[in-house]
Amino acid sequence: MKAEQIKKITVFIGTPRKQATYQAVAEFVANLKTYTEIDCEFVFLNEYTLGNCQGCKLCFNKGEEYCFLKDDRDLLLGKINDSDGVVFATPNYAFQATALMKNFLDRLSFILHRPRFFGKVFAAIVAQGIFGGASIVKYLGFVGGGLGFKVVKGCYLTALEPRTALEQQKITRNIKKAAGRFYKALKHSIPPAPSFFRLIAFRMSRTITKAVLDESYRDYSYFKEKGWFESDYYYDASLGFIKRLTGSLFDFLGERIAKQRLRAQQLPLKNKTNKLLNER
Repeated sequence: MKAEQIKKITVFIGTPRKQATYQAVAEFVANLKTYTEIDCEFVFLNEYTLGNCQGCKLCFNKGEEYCFLKDDRDLLLGKINDSDGVVFATPNYAFQATALMKNFLDRLSFILHRPRFFGKVFAAIVAQGIFGGASIVKYLGFVGGGLGFKVVKGCYLTALEPRTALEQQKITRNIKKAAGRFYKALKHSIPPAPSFFRLIAFRMSRTITKAVLDESYRDYSYFKEKGWFESDYYYDASLGFIKRLTGSLFDFLGERIAKQRLRAQQLPLKNKTNKLLNER
């Protein structure tokens, strides 16, 4: 029997404290190791230099290499690229991921325009006080899907101390289930068929990108390089009749939106030209 290939897992942790969040991911990894042999790295984001996104949009328009913040972003990106699966773990701060985690996501936002992590598995683990963790897990999963990951349901846990035996049993059970889901996804590296939402988002964005932008924009050149202007989706996927029909419909809607945007851009220029002519 062929030996199962060792999987590389990277856990990105949005807190410097080795308490509830770290304990949860450590338990998650321990459960994962009962299924298969893995190579796991814990990445504490506070140990890396990541400047705050300035909103200049250079990464969107020209390419991520033009970002003037020269820090550890590409080093962290390399860790994702070298991984078969990643976990984003964070405590609940003010009903959202921590600033460390959110800034990391902000610095990866250009990938939401140009997804790339297809076939890599993603899960989120959140430690909460009393409530709010479920919405953060959902948010991180949504972003993970936008980045291209194959998202599996993560988990959240209540970190209040002291814990009752019943609470600890529930936490242990939820973490074990999450590890099981993650392992199942790791075993099947083929990216899943897109949901209707993901399909619509792709077809709208590629149609508008093709109509409104040109080769001088990185989004346009990236889509062209990947052949996405002609493809049904980001990657080869089985689309049934309904999804194919839906895709065609939103290609049409995307074209209409693109024409409206172009007209809106041309109108101020036309008005300015008319004003100059009238002044003469």
